[in-house]
Amino acid sequence: MQGDVRLAVEQGARAIGLIDGAFEYVAPVWHKEILYGLSKGVAVFGAASMGALRAAECHAFGMIGIGEIFAAYASETRVDDADVALLHGPEELGYIAITVPMVNVDATIAGCCTHGLICDREARHLEESARSLFFKARSWNAVVANCSEIASGRANELLRILCHNYVDQKRADAVALIDALRHADAYSPPTHFEFNRTSLWRDD
Repeated sequence: MQGDVRLAVEQGARAIGLIDGAFEYVAPVWHKEILYGLSKGVAVFGAASMGALRAAECHAFGMIGIGEIFAAYASETRVDDADVALLHGPEELGYIAITVPMVNVDATIAGCCTHGLICDREARHLEESARSLFFKARSWNAVVANCSEIASGRANELLRILCHNYVDQKRADAVALIDALRHADAYSPPTHFEFNRTSLWRDD
């Protein structure tokens, strides 16, 4: 949440990895605190979800983006922040994912196409169906049920294919970030900008 990166920097962190964060009921990590860390020579990595978004927004200042999701946002082939959003369970259940984020939908459908499990027409209909659903309602059952162009007999088979060939791109990118952190000493973030201590930062 907001303030966590600043606190880590002030406690002496030399490398920070940002993967995910809440945004609906609490303030997320602030760009300003990332810039603060970079200005202090801290290597700041981002991937997978909130981390990918912030890395795409701050990479010009030295934040290091990791993974496919970051690359898509950085190249602007993906632009909707909501594509990484999902509904999850409480801490007591390990924050288990309840819905499927759009980035994982796209990765799963692409993988199924590559392996010849679904055709291009089905892929297009499934992607359109998934994107039309609010992130809190986007489950594989809902995606397939919302796809009226696909016959009911094939729908059951598609649901099985999607569930059995699920690609968790967010997890893959998060694992890549953790691996990058193990070699964080090799990164030397540039500090070619002057950190501006605005009134909001000073009053924070």
